[in-house]
Amino acid sequence: MITIGFIIAGCVNFFGSLLVSAGFTNRLLASLDPVVFSNFGLVAIMLWGLAYVAVSRSYQFVPYVVIVFVLEKLVYTVVWVAWLFRSGHQLRGLFSEAPLTATFFSTYGLVDFSFGVFFAWVAASTLRQRSSFKPGV
Repeated sequence: MITIGFIIAGCVNFFGSLLVSAGFTNRLLASLDPVVFSNFGLVAIMLWGLAYVAVSRSYQFVPYVVIVFVLEKLVYTVVWVAWLFRSGHQLRGLFSEAPLTATFFSTYGLVDFSFGVFFAWVAASTLRQRSSFKPGV
């Protein structure tokens, strides 16, 4: 089940970026947050997704990489909260103009936070198992 969680996180990042950006043609997305959702930012998000899939079958051997995933998700969650405080007032109009983009900006931080919690749980569980394992006992 943990492997599936990593694969889902990867697919959400990879295919979600393609969907919400309409294949990198949604200029509104970048105008709302040009640092995070420029084409370069979207490619970076997709690469993170591929990294999740890459460790999906070996996460137990790389718990510190999984902790990096936790930190990455924390960064995106904080950026989302900051965006909501700074620009959240735009959401009402955005829902009538571009419902998919509005839904994305309303929820992406919750999704990132949720995957961050998942990655934290995986890392903690893996590290706990390592520390309780006593070879030769």
